[in-house]
Amino acid sequence: MVELAPFIIVFALSFSIALLAGPVAQWLGRRYNIIAVAGGRRLNEGDKRGVSKLGGLCLFLGFTLTVLVAQLLPVPRLDPYEIIRLAGLLLGGVFIFAVGILDDLFNLRSFPQFLGQFIAAGIAISFQIFIEYINNPFTGQQTDPWPFIFTVAVSFFWLIGMMNTVNWLDGADGLAGGVALIAGATLFINSAFVLSPPQTSVSLLMLALMGSSLGFLLYNFYPARIFMGGGAVYLGYLLGTLSIIGGAKMATILLVMGLPLLDVGWQILNRLRQGRSPFDGDRGHIHFRLLDLGFSQRQIVIGYYAFCALFGGINLLVESQMFKFLAMGVMFALAVVGFAFVARSGQAGSSKSS
Repeated sequence: MVELAPFIIVFALSFSIALLAGPVAQWLGRRYNIIAVAGGRRLNEGDKRGVSKLGGLCLFLGFTLTVLVAQLLPVPRLDPYEIIRLAGLLLGGVFIFAVGILDDLFNLRSFPQFLGQFIAAGIAISFQIFIEYINNPFTGQQTDPWPFIFTVAVSFFWLIGMMNTVNWLDGADGLAGGVALIAGATLFINSAFVLSPPQTSVSLLMLALMGSSLGFLLYNFYPARIFMGGGAVYLGYLLGTLSIIGGAKMATILLVMGLPLLDVGWQILNRLRQGRSPFDGDRGHIHFRLLDLGFSQRQIVIGYYAFCALFGGINLLVESQMFKFLAMGVMFALAVVGFAFVARSGQAGSSKSS
């Protein structure tokens, strides 16, 4: 029988720390004028109200302090390199969180942000947080370990991709935090109850992510009293590293985060086609387009939650690798159809208004 006490302690502690950090983050944002400013692609109500952008403090403190406490809990630890990976997870997290704070303070351009992401990913990889193989969807067997240079390249691509995915997803109240909560729950269930033997000590990391995300979400759900700001990149770093540490189940995070990841790919292609840098922000993301079409923030966010939870649930309930592969195909098709419909609707609306 699974011992529930460590799970309860970790979730309650991370939730409580994040919840208590909320008013502090609000005060610091107002005190040092680290607040949202309406303009450009940022046009929602919170931007116009000047909401504090230091919500990432809730995530950072809730996760980091809880993970340190969790090391004192008497749970099975099966990975001989766990302490090394934990050190890399925390050190890279401290670094990318600091980069996010600098971005909140000085509104960094895309290159310094990307450089910070590259360094954070390098820290994680140097502490053995990397992707060595995947499960072949056609055979259900693990692939042979990849050459080291390929492993490093794929791991860099994955971690930087996740950081940017969550950063770009953070465009509506409660969106990025809620999707992270769903992803964390899926990774937790997979590590604690699906894998055999269960990775109990690793699953505590997922619970710390869940608790801190929920504590932050209580301040960030519409109408937001606090924004994630640069903490969005930190949250993406956590999802990227934890999905590797948690048994390298890439299909899990791909199914949960499929819609945001496809949105990132869509925007990169659009920007390159228009001759712009893929890192230049705009209102082309699906959540911004839906807002411009008249959907409310709550409708958009709940729709995202439902989509991510549906495919995350499929991953947990289905054992067949082939079926998961087919589910990814269905998700991809649905997303492409949805993107095309929204883009067409936006063009029709622009024509009518002109």
